[in-house]
Amino acid sequence: MFKKIIKGGHRKPSKSDPNDSSLYGHGPPGNRNSGSVNVVVNHASRAGPISAGPNSGASGIAVATPSGTIEPLPPLRDVPVAERQNLFIRKLQGRLQRLVKEEMIRMISVNIFRCLPPASHENTGQENTDPEEEEPCLEPSWPHLQLVYELLLRYVVSSDTDTKVAKRYIDHSFVMKLLDLFDSEDQREREYLKTILHRIYGKFMVHRPFIRKAINNIFYRFIYETERHSGIGELLEILGSIINGFALPMKEEHKLFLVRALIPLHKPKPISIYHQQLSYCITQFVEKDYKLADTVIRDRLPAASIAITFRLQNELFFCGITEHIVSLIAQNRTVILPIIFAALEKNIQSHWNQAVHGLTVNVRKMFMEMDAELFDECQRQHGEGEARAKEVEEQRELTWKRLADVAAQNG
Repeated sequence: MFKKIIKGGHRKPSKSDPNDSSLYGHGPPGNRNSGSVNVVVNHASRAGPISAGPNSGASGIAVATPSGTIEPLPPLRDVPVAERQNLFIRKLQGRLQRLVKEEMIRMISVNIFRCLPPASHENTGQENTDPEEEEPCLEPSWPHLQLVYELLLRYVVSSDTDTKVAKRYIDHSFVMKLLDLFDSEDQREREYLKTILHRIYGKFMVHRPFIRKAINNIFYRFIYETERHSGIGELLEILGSIINGFALPMKEEHKLFLVRALIPLHKPKPISIYHQQLSYCITQFVEKDYKLADTVIRDRLPAASIAITFRLQNELFFCGITEHIVSLIAQNRTVILPIIFAALEKNIQSHWNQAVHGLTVNVRKMFMEMDAELFDECQRQHGEGEARAKEVEEQRELTWKRLADVAAQNG
């Protein structure tokens, strides 16, 4: 019965197989899938059940021929009486195949699209807890859900699944609810979702712009509102493969995605959870178009240096500083040092952590030895900027004092 469901329809032969892994590029490091369906998934969706695909009229039924093409069948009234019985049987077979697929997607939707339980911090009421230290909540019904996800995955990756038919059921609403499920705390469910969404992106070209936009919106909400989402790492893994397949010259839409979504992802506190996947995505952009390196450096360094933390310092200086990195910094010191100089001085003067203070001193010394003249110029400009800022602050305080005096006299 399972094979009948999966092989109920055939697809048209195409020039390239959408299941071919070459469509997705090379996945980012970490939990990449090798194409096997034995994967792990994460959490639930915050949406209710969806209805099955649209109903279709009896006269427009199409059936699959042995060659794999879809043959539309004519109305009964347009064929001779002697052929109507055979035509009716063929129409009935096509209708049954379509009903089976509709019911399968309905069953999948009813089972996996559900309200997620409250997150761990919502249960305890501790909003300031570190997401890394929270114990994930495993889905109690996972043994049942895994069977449903496995069926959906096999249907999506099957070479017998025709996208022109399947897109009636796997529509934008279905994809959106799959994306909602990425907030599940169960890693096993998120792994299944990652694989399924990746395959849908490769197979259903009509959904590609919608999927990219929906992922953008998840990032925006995470960056600017909640700073909490369980599936950012998995979504970035999917995007790493998508970016790898971008054509050149790169579209403006993709460059805006880098500037507005990926680079700001360095700001939220839980960055350590998805830092590896994020770095891979940004590296893919720079390798595609080296001119974007300037954008990455200018937009990323101020945020990383001003909001510097002990953890990021360890990653950057103990793991990331190699001779190659130092040589690249030296080549671009005239751009980098003016950007980070103020943050370096601020850390040296007032940072509470001694380890961060010591690392900052070492970086400052490195730049000083690298180019003393440039360092002196940056120090002079920084001093002038500090003096101007102090003067503006004094003027502001004087203005407020005058306003307070006038108010007191008139009061």
